[in-house]
Amino acid sequence: MAFEITDDFLENLSELIISKDDKALTILFSEVHFADIAEVLDEVTFDEAIYIIKLLDSEKTSEILTELDEDTREKILGSLSAQEIADEVGEMDTDDAADIIGELSEERQKRVINALEDDDLAADIKELLSYDDDTAGALMAKELVKVYETWTVAGCMRRIRGQAKDVTRVHSIYVVDKEDKLVGRLSLKDLIIAKSDQKIADISKDTVDSVNVHEDDEEVAKIMTKYDLEAIPVVDDNNVLLGRITIDDIVDVLKEEADKDYQMAAGLTQDVDSDDSILQLTKARIPWLFLGLVGGVGAFIIMEGFQDVFSKYAALFFFTPLIAAMAGNVGVQSSAIIVQGLANDDVKGSINSRLLKEMLLAALNGVILALFLFFFVWAYEGKIDLALAISASLVVVIIIAGLIGTFVPLFLNKRGIDPAIATGPFITTSNDIFGILIYFMIAKLILGI
Repeated sequence: MAFEITDDFLENLSELIISKDDKALTILFSEVHFADIAEVLDEVTFDEAIYIIKLLDSEKTSEILTELDEDTREKILGSLSAQEIADEVGEMDTDDAADIIGELSEERQKRVINALEDDDLAADIKELLSYDDDTAGALMAKELVKVYETWTVAGCMRRIRGQAKDVTRVHSIYVVDKEDKLVGRLSLKDLIIAKSDQKIADISKDTVDSVNVHEDDEEVAKIMTKYDLEAIPVVDDNNVLLGRITIDDIVDVLKEEADKDYQMAAGLTQDVDSDDSILQLTKARIPWLFLGLVGGVGAFIIMEGFQDVFSKYAALFFFTPLIAAMAGNVGVQSSAIIVQGLANDDVKGSINSRLLKEMLLAALNGVILALFLFFFVWAYEGKIDLALAISASLVVVIIIAGLIGTFVPLFLNKRGIDPAIATGPFITTSNDIFGILIYFMIAKLILGI
């Protein structure tokens, strides 16, 4: 049965904390998953959260800290001493420990690392913190199981037992040479059925996917997704094995990238959430809102230049929102498909072939919609030339909007700019302006004004 945070649960929890009934609190959380406890800490007061963190053992609270909302975790870490934080990260995998310590100021980072009892852990964390953000090095964990190709199966089994106790999940066994260079991988099945005196080199597979320590984390995610990997080893420029990246870390990368792309598509220039300050939210939103304002002014100037058209065919004015809306919608649809394809590495072939396909698709959709609009305008206004002008304009506007929505993200991607920026107000505004301009030009041409 799934754990549920109810008002009764929170009320009971507060009463236990007020009465300092530590035994009852320990029993209460003994069967609760650390991810659920993290949700509880987000619901209670700050003082109550600190009380719970300091009450539970470090083995459990270390897991809780990794699941907490960043703002909540920052506040909790700020109330803990360097030694208390060191006790917590001492129970974590190196990648999680580095992430937690990386959120602290440089001064606190040094104090926490110096307070660690395990010198090897301290060295590993320092190494992970030295890598640039958004790289495989910053994402990897140092815990892994590796064996030397010269070992025998019997010797390998003994050494694996010693290594595996520090590894949460053993996805793969990596084989290295005497210089610690990655040369292959070993399956547990092959290890178990092999003869005890066989060399590891004789039973290992020399094909193994790996990523460079400086590889972009999004590229790592693409590789692991493409080859359906649960873990992938990380090597340096000399192919020396440094660590491994597991699928749970990649899920976090994909989630963060999806959140970022969603916000960019919505017209937010920074990574923000609903709890941020009004000033932060304003900074994130105002650039794209200003772009929309500029687009509106541009549409006004265009429409003002076609006053002679309005004076003879006032109905054209009332169909302007429809044309602008269709242009914006088609552009966003086209760009969203392309951006998704680029993110999943599914967009292949030349830009020209993509544009041709989108033009044919837009033309088909435009004709279908225009036929409906033609008969509606003809029946409603009783003017076949007006119906032809509006429906023909719609076809051309949809084709142009589809081409813009396809070309812009492909162009941005070629220039190394995140194409997600194209799916929001940028495409909508540009298509609104072009759509209105094309609409009146075609209408003026057909109506002979």
